[in-house]
Amino acid sequence: MHDHDSHEHGHSHAAVHNFGPIFAIATALNLALVLVQVFYGVVAQSVALLADAGHNFGDALGLLIAWGAYVLGKFKPTARYTYGFRSASILAAVLNGVILLVATGAIAWEAIGRLFEPREVAGATVMIVAAVGVVINGFSASLLMMGQRGDLNIRGAFLHLAADAAVSFGVVVAGGLILLTGWNWLDPALSITISAVIVWGTWSLLREAINQSLDAVPVEIDPNEVAGFLNNLPGVESIHDLHIWAMSIAETALTCHLVMPKGHPGDDFLQKLCEELHDKFEIEHPTVQIELADAANCKLAPEHVV
Repeated sequence: MHDHDSHEHGHSHAAVHNFGPIFAIATALNLALVLVQVFYGVVAQSVALLADAGHNFGDALGLLIAWGAYVLGKFKPTARYTYGFRSASILAAVLNGVILLVATGAIAWEAIGRLFEPREVAGATVMIVAAVGVVINGFSASLLMMGQRGDLNIRGAFLHLAADAAVSFGVVVAGGLILLTGWNWLDPALSITISAVIVWGTWSLLREAINQSLDAVPVEIDPNEVAGFLNNLPGVESIHDLHIWAMSIAETALTCHLVMPKGHPGDDFLQKLCEELHDKFEIEHPTVQIELADAANCKLAPEHVV
């Protein structure tokens, strides 16, 4: 029998704006941009423009998935899904990463072939269409700017769109250089560079998303520091069964057992503990169990037991 003497839950949720319409506008703009870039990329025989289109399609798909996860995250918990659907944001990040890597790989393969057999590229067309991409991605990023500090999911979308604006600007520069020099190989060379940058950024995000889907401790939290903080609380003799994981990409949960032989510390202690875990480590959902007996009496005390 494993007795639970006391449970205390701490919740903290930042004020969330209604980003549904913003996701809709940003997604529609990016899908329209993809259609324009694909059409003119084929007409201008620009693999760099097609690479940018592929990237923007990944963004549009990513925005749709993030939008879906955002909506699911607002659903209330049920008897079956007691945490609600907040973890959908983690699954969305994994799916986004996989889709983007596959699309980028296909574009890079085509670009490598074009690098050895360059085709004539309509530099002026490339510049104009890429410039449209700069405007649309910059505008979409500005729509998400106000929420990027309060929600990591929205912040990721904001940074991604801002980076896309920079990539599109690079395509504009390449188009100008092709016009000036006639070096058509610059087009596939730039698309390979874009693909490498996308893979570099996506791989780290995908790795972190997979780690979070496996309930790993978020990278911004040092579990040893949290354990030290809990061990140094007044009245605490030892701690065990400490778990820290991401409920979503914007919320972190914690559970642990505190051994306090001198007696239960009271609700004020637990409330203050929840506040300090939030302020020091941004842990929004702590669940703390107080145990009065020696840790040896708890079957979850050994480190190898989960």
